[in-house]
Amino acid sequence: MSQQKPRQRGGRVLDKATPEQVMGLARNLPLTHSVPGKAPEDATPGQLGFLANLFEKENASRAESKRRRLPGQAGFPQSRPWRDTTGGMASFPADRGSEQPESLEFVDRDEDLVLYGDVGCGKTHLAIAIGMLACQRMIPVRFFTASSPVMRLRKAKDDNRLDAELKSIGRAGLVIIDELGHLPIDIDGARLLFQAGADSYETRSVISASNLESGRWGDVFGDGDMAAAAIDRIVHHGRILRFHGESYRNKHSLMK
Repeated sequence: MSQQKPRQRGGRVLDKATPEQVMGLARNLPLTHSVPGKAPEDATPGQLGFLANLFEKENASRAESKRRRLPGQAGFPQSRPWRDTTGGMASFPADRGSEQPESLEFVDRDEDLVLYGDVGCGKTHLAIAIGMLACQRMIPVRFFTASSPVMRLRKAKDDNRLDAELKSIGRAGLVIIDELGHLPIDIDGARLLFQAGADSYETRSVISASNLESGRWGDVFGDGDMAAAAIDRIVHHGRILRFHGESYRNKHSLMK
């Protein structure tokens, strides 16, 4: 009688696997490393195939759970799918069109984006849409309005846990700071915000959304030298997307 092959139930089933395949699949699972490390030595190819199937399904399940959690952990104020963005109001660099933010290549390269322009032209919507795309692709994201991280960092400093808070922000692959310049920040708060940005330099991507041209960033940081240092880092590994046009809210306002 011929040996019956395993039935396939949603996804591929491996009849056989190598010890290397099993160990690769087990790498992301919280198992005692010595146990899966020794088990494949005496296992048959079929037994290895069973383990590979088990680990593969567990990894897929964990990845899907993480994908569902990331948007909530990011702190987006609203959901904004990419298809609903007002990207038509943005002017993209000639050498990199709208597909560059959508592809998230800039995140892979730890580059920055500055969304600059008129109020109500879709800067926040585009920032959220990019962040949601990143979450779908398993990239942790943190979204803040400019005053929010300042308050968090100030409280952390007062509680002697500033390093822990900076590390928490640093776990994100993409940090979004919205409404930069909408509210004044005192010099101590500006220093904390600058420190968070400096920690992100060349280690993760930052999207900043502002209606202030770079020449007025001294008003945000309360110090021209600090603003110049922040701009220098952004210019080194960043791009500016300019937004222009009539405010979407004004255009669709009930008050005419």
